[in-house]
Amino acid sequence: MIHRSPLRDVDIPDVALTTYTLHRARELGDKPALVDGPTGRVLTYAELERAVRALAGGLVTRGFAEGDVLALMAPNLPEYAVVFHGVAFAGGVITTINPTYTEREVHHQLVDADARLLITVPAFLETALKAAEGTRVEGVFVLGADPGALPDGARPFTDLLGEPLAEQVPVAPEDVVVLPYSSGTTGISKGVMLTHRNLVANIAQVLEPANIREDEKIIAVLPFFHIYGMQVLMNTGLRGGATLITMPRFDLEQFLRLHQDYGITRSFVAPPIVLAFAKHPLVDQFDLSALEMVFSGAAPLSAELAMEASKRLSCEVVQGYGMTELSPVSQLTPPGYFKPGSVGLTAPNTELRIVDPATGADLGTDEDGELWIRGPQVMKGYHNNPQATALTLDEEGWLHTGDIGHIDADGHVYVVDRLKELIKYKGFQVAPAELESLLLTHEAVADAAVVGLPDPEAGEIPVGYVVLKPNASTTPKDLQAFVADQVASYKQLRRVEVVDAIPKSASGKILRRVLRDQARAAG
Repeated sequence: MIHRSPLRDVDIPDVALTTYTLHRARELGDKPALVDGPTGRVLTYAELERAVRALAGGLVTRGFAEGDVLALMAPNLPEYAVVFHGVAFAGGVITTINPTYTEREVHHQLVDADARLLITVPAFLETALKAAEGTRVEGVFVLGADPGALPDGARPFTDLLGEPLAEQVPVAPEDVVVLPYSSGTTGISKGVMLTHRNLVANIAQVLEPANIREDEKIIAVLPFFHIYGMQVLMNTGLRGGATLITMPRFDLEQFLRLHQDYGITRSFVAPPIVLAFAKHPLVDQFDLSALEMVFSGAAPLSAELAMEASKRLSCEVVQGYGMTELSPVSQLTPPGYFKPGSVGLTAPNTELRIVDPATGADLGTDEDGELWIRGPQVMKGYHNNPQATALTLDEEGWLHTGDIGHIDADGHVYVVDRLKELIKYKGFQVAPAELESLLLTHEAVADAAVVGLPDPEAGEIPVGYVVLKPNASTTPKDLQAFVADQVASYKQLRRVEVVDAIPKSASGKILRRVLRDQARAAG
């Protein structure tokens, strides 16, 4: 049974992403497009468009051609949109890198994406330069840098600017424009090929139901390198003509002060920030009366926490659902459609199936099964990984999400569990397989498993279980430190336990559910 969206379809034009996103930039002119929250530095719509064209012109002049890849490793700042759309306008592909990644993780993405250029900021330059060694990267450029203070191998971002490009480099709607990395439903990080049409479609699918207006002020603390921040905040906000207040990192007091100072009307967040809205005493010290809606995504949010935060803020606190492979939104809650615990209604132009994972049979309302999604926002596939693509995307265009949920008679969708084994730590995906592989490289470890256990602040925390080799001399803290040295902070093991054996199936598959059940039973 196919469940179609109760929301009316929206028009999805066959245009390039930047043309669509910045279509009113000249008309909006001196209206602030992005404001750097900590400093108050403003980038107007007119300045944004000029800078995008200048970067695109410079890239084309230096031989950056259609389909070439530029990597961007930076926190949220106004220039993020300049780089993102400058690359897209030049016909290129942008791969966004988490700036907290280690040298090893950045190197992997640069190699896998086949990046030609890398742009970063001074704080992450050392990691960027080391990670670029042995890759195809021809140059590392730095935003906001003093040219005289740059080390060998790095150049200022301004060196990339050139004569403004008059027109978008011709691209087809099905050409890839963004290559973010996701663990998908299983395994280690993979490049997700998202096309101009994918992103244009999802902006249109979100903008109209969410009713994002030109007079709105939107806080942009969720990272732009993540598909949620990239699309729902940056691109949808700019298409709507709103003003985005960017934050390079989350600080609760500054976050609340910016809400007060700028009269933030809509706050797109992850569940840990909803927890702060609901319970932290600092909230009472700031005027948040301009808030019309808090939209939570990237990880599950309990109905009880949403209601508690809503009551305190006197506005709706709603959820949505999606994944990088969906550009990212497949379900959302329009104003006035809130239901406790629901991730909302299926987005316009989108179809949903609830499938019994054991039998493959379609299920009706109020029956739990795997969510399958089909629509114009579904990815083209995984970069250089047809096997992983085939496991996630079937021949009829249905994306198998790996999440378990149901749909009610009103069309509201509820996500209750997940088939996939990814851990969601504060909205970030942590692949157990990656951490297990690292643990197994330790000389004292004979076997290992990693699971996600519930945590009220983070949603889930990665916990490691290890079997030690005979006479091994190491401690859980040593193993935590061993992993921490090689991965980003959000992937770090929050606890390690030594066990006699890792539970496995007859075929050798780790039975992570058994470990989770044992942990819950132990309290």
